[in-house]
Amino acid sequence: MATSLKKLLTASPPPPDQPLRLFRSSFNLLKNTFSTSSTPSPSTQSPSDNNNTTSIKPKKKKKNKNLIEVSQFLPNWGIGYHMAKTHWTGVSYEITKIKLHKDGSHGKAWGIVHKDGLPAAEAPKKISGVHKRCWKYISSLSKATKSTPVLTNSTESTPKVEVPVA
Repeated sequence: MATSLKKLLTASPPPPDQPLRLFRSSFNLLKNTFSTSSTPSPSTQSPSDNNNTTSIKPKKKKKNKNLIEVSQFLPNWGIGYHMAKTHWTGVSYEITKIKLHKDGSHGKAWGIVHKDGLPAAEAPKKISGVHKRCWKYISSLSKATKSTPVLTNSTESTPKVEVPVA
């Protein structure tokens, strides 16, 4: 006992990288312990299991787009086209104005609210949530045309054609 105490007192200090070496070796020991215990050994797997695990790739999640990213591929940055959030049903915006920042990847947008394809308001309002990644283009509601004739049925025998004033 006395000789081992004497050796400790007279021993030189450990090299400066020894604590780092101890940490690395203990970390590698833990990593090897947990990695080998969680995966089955190759001898226990059947050959068909090996083929299935190598061919299965994780599915990539589809990256949804914000309103600016959806509108940039439409003519005139989507002005006049209908867009809605993916979780909305029967509600959309007809884009009337887009103000882009210098880089063109974000900005502000204004539009007229449409419910079930009919305008719910006359004046455009600022669209909230433009930068949220849940916007889609509504292709069923095509771009509004300025002089579309509208047929109205009246009590008379001949239908009258009315042209809306823009």
